[in-house]
Amino acid sequence: MQVQTKHYPKNCLLTVMDRYSAVVRNMEQVVMIPSLLRDMQLNGQGQQAQDGPPDLYNCFTMLKAIRVDVDHGLLPREDWWSKVAGARAHEAEHEAAETEDKEERVLGQLDLEAQFHLHFSSLHHILTNLTLKAEEVTRKYQEIMGQAM
Repeated sequence: MQVQTKHYPKNCLLTVMDRYSAVVRNMEQVVMIPSLLRDMQLNGQGQQAQDGPPDLYNCFTMLKAIRVDVDHGLLPREDWWSKVAGARAHEAEHEAAETEDKEERVLGQLDLEAQFHLHFSSLHHILTNLTLKAEEVTRKYQEIMGQAM
């Protein structure tokens, strides 16, 4: 039995999400020794990382974590905050959430279509840039390992 895959239009969000997941899975398969990515910057030729942008290892772990969310959906807000920020930050978020709820009610009364397009285009842009980062991490790892073409 063959599994049919759906073909979405080029700029469809589902296409961008599928491409991101595929590129990150490829990155995970290529990068066999992630620790080699430590202290290497994304845009430098073997330069050591300074106090500036995160190194390739941090990019690698971030891209993997985001792929899990893209593939499996978001954690509930409470679970996410306890995972990322701990209990103290969760209390601060609860207070901020009350203020945010009031703001969301006001925004909810504004133009929902405009809000949708803003968030949709932002997500599309972010996923496209993350896909390019994953491709760059894979390429840099291959250079490090002497496998670049």
